[in-house]
Amino acid sequence: MDVNRIYQRDCVAGLAEIPAGSVDLIFADPPFNIGYQYDVYEDKKAAEDYLAWTRTWGAGVHRALKSSGTFWLAIGDDFAAELKLIFQRELGFTCRSWVLWYYTFGVHCKSKFARSHTHLFHFVKDPKNFTFNVADIRVPSARALVYADSRADPAGRLPDDTWILRPQDIPQAFQPDEDIWYVPRVCGTFKERAGWHGCQMPEQILGRIIRASSNPGDLVLDPFGGSGSTLITAKKLGRRFIGFELSADYAKRIEDRLSKTNVGDPLLGSETPLVSAPSTAKGKVRRPQPSPSGPADDASPVPILFAKAVS
Repeated sequence: MDVNRIYQRDCVAGLAEIPAGSVDLIFADPPFNIGYQYDVYEDKKAAEDYLAWTRTWGAGVHRALKSSGTFWLAIGDDFAAELKLIFQRELGFTCRSWVLWYYTFGVHCKSKFARSHTHLFHFVKDPKNFTFNVADIRVPSARALVYADSRADPAGRLPDDTWILRPQDIPQAFQPDEDIWYVPRVCGTFKERAGWHGCQMPEQILGRIIRASSNPGDLVLDPFGGSGSTLITAKKLGRRFIGFELSADYAKRIEDRLSKTNVGDPLLGSETPLVSAPSTAKGKVRRPQPSPSGPADDASPVPILFAKAVS
């Protein structure tokens, strides 16, 4: 199978074509089984059917990875516990980290508290032999920046396992000199938004994962291509890549995004605390609709805010 491309096919079939033990890093952001409206996939399976399907593609992930390979899984609350047990107890992975990706611009829900976090499970096949590039992901420590403590490591420290994405909404709690990674969810007003897929991963999150768990020239695979951000980020960071996407339309759009991406291009989004999310003025806007009381003021564009309502 050729590398550096997206394949329009079911991930189970695609993973079966990958040579066993050939992939360095797999990142999967599968459907969460919460009723989200995708192009050609029904995201509302019976629970047992969803878990059985997960076991099938999960076995393909385990087979495709090198013995020293790493697997990252993004998943919501509804099935996080079940999937962790499947990959850890049934498929033989070891969970190295359970990262909580937190964002305050959460997804609106009908009859529960708004969704404001996603689980990121960091699995490895061999707990004694895997890639984890500490130097590529270090952050300045509070001991150095806040307390001027001479015992602080000048190289910084590893990030915590709770990743805060919208510090703008709680500025008193998170300051620029703290050692928390700030990256926004890709909301509807952001120019980073591809515009045709509602579940787009931020390149800064993917960049941290790819830098930590692979090296330049390594092979990165995404079985759920979606908006293509994993492959885009892998290409920018000098990794080889393969992706699978069930939707023919999504696959064509990913190909178009990849054709406009070059090795070495900067990742979209900012790593700088408190300015990691763009202001509305720098995002996408629309002209306001006329109100019943009269015409709208055309001089004041209204931001587009996309929030999927789910049960």
